[in-house]
Amino acid sequence: MANLDNSSSGNSTFTFNAKAPEFTPGGSWDDYDKAETANVTSKLEKLKVEPAEDVVSDAESVSSEDVKDSVATKETAVKKRTPGGDSGAPPPDPRQHLNIVFIGHIDAGKSTTCGNILYLCGYVDERTIEKYEREAKDRNRESWFLAFIMDTNEEERQKGKTVEVGQARIESKNKRFTILDAPGHKNYVPNMISGATQADCGVLIVSARKGEFETGFDRGGQTREHTLLAKTLGVSHLIVAVNKMDDHTCDWSESRYNDIVQKLRPFLKTCGFVEGRNLNFVPISGLNGQNIMQHVSDTSYKGHCPKAAWYTMSQPTLFQLLDGVELSTFDDKAALRIPTTGAFKDNGVICMGKVESGTITSGQSCYVMPGKIKIKIQNVLFDEDEFAYAKPGENIRLRVVGVEEDQISKGTVLCDIDKPCPVVTEFIAMVQIIDLLEHRPLITSGYFCVMHAHSVVVEVHFVKLLETTDKATKKKKLNPTFVKNNTLVTAHLRVASPICLEVFDNCPQLGRFTMRDEDKTIAVGKVLSIVKAE
Repeated sequence: MANLDNSSSGNSTFTFNAKAPEFTPGGSWDDYDKAETANVTSKLEKLKVEPAEDVVSDAESVSSEDVKDSVATKETAVKKRTPGGDSGAPPPDPRQHLNIVFIGHIDAGKSTTCGNILYLCGYVDERTIEKYEREAKDRNRESWFLAFIMDTNEEERQKGKTVEVGQARIESKNKRFTILDAPGHKNYVPNMISGATQADCGVLIVSARKGEFETGFDRGGQTREHTLLAKTLGVSHLIVAVNKMDDHTCDWSESRYNDIVQKLRPFLKTCGFVEGRNLNFVPISGLNGQNIMQHVSDTSYKGHCPKAAWYTMSQPTLFQLLDGVELSTFDDKAALRIPTTGAFKDNGVICMGKVESGTITSGQSCYVMPGKIKIKIQNVLFDEDEFAYAKPGENIRLRVVGVEEDQISKGTVLCDIDKPCPVVTEFIAMVQIIDLLEHRPLITSGYFCVMHAHSVVVEVHFVKLLETTDKATKKKKLNPTFVKNNTLVTAHLRVASPICLEVFDNCPQLGRFTMRDEDKTIAVGKVLSIVKAE
């Protein structure tokens, strides 16, 4: 593994506020009285919306045999976490693991930057780089060769567009990183959402090239939508990398960099990203590698650029910022929740997902929800390496027994036997209306759209509008007949098929969602209470 000591710095200016709002897509959310959430039940009674009688408690929904099995598994798990225990597999790497999603408008340079990071870290050898250079030249796309490291399929290389979320792992002295390269084209936003749901930190790539930043930001590009989605899907820290600073149209211009930062800063604040708390800016060249690991103003660096002297050595590189990110502590003793992103066969059934809460251990029995399918964890894998257990924040693979490949799909959740995840068809949610379609400018009871929550995608409709809060006037209205843009609404929602959801305050990652209609993000929301569970 490459050693990134040179790119790490104890002098990083980055400061992370672990108490920053988990979900702040707009001003109204910031101003929302938290006491109201605590009084949701009484408010719903006034609105004549009552939880259904058939909501089954966790204890009632589990057989006594399964509970005994779960308790026995946990007792075994304690031994397995102890060095020299029964497992045989080692404990996981103690360094903090950070999932980073690279987002931004198409052609901003996401895949090239990700590819160069892997190259600079020593994960790609010179022979492979030479091969990609020849391939890119044959396609008359000489500058694409680094992107080929992440864009591995023929369609992506032919069109120069990332389609699927690319994934790679690197490490530094202090941390382990999973890099998620999200597609930038508007047609592939659902794939971008899939990547963002797995991420803790986001790197927003914007192009400094004349005209490209404006296309991505000012003219309805994907910069705005990607940023909003990242925050609402759980990305708690954002680094804005102003890319292509080496382009002849800006040539490391301080004024161009400052202009971009000034235009982005107010918008990012409305999304909940604020400098000094959970936001940083850094100028880079993803193609040349300047300011990624080595500082552009370092005179001993072969990529040193005198024109960039305004970005002084006291200011961090991209990797110094990433290595300095500190996330809030995850609860490894909470109920186990692993939203899955799919499964495949490889010497058994392998399922993939991110541990959102709790701890998963080799030998443990779990439920796959919905469906309440009992499985046993045979191996806990990080890539091809086996470990005794995995804690929250880890992107893992699990070799499981007791289930077929087609029984684990995107949206299923692995849970503790004695604390299964609620399987929901109806719920009460707080929804922020962002940008409705021009030909559907109002939401009324019966409005249908698509909902993205953790790794699941499902059709949802508004059963009833319960209460609105006007963003401008802060006035509230009970039982409105319709809502429009920039409105905060409490609504009764119903999904087309049962899905795993949690109340946001209990498990934020399973309690937040995004609404889209005709390939456009129209609203974001969080679950306040469950009305009907299966």
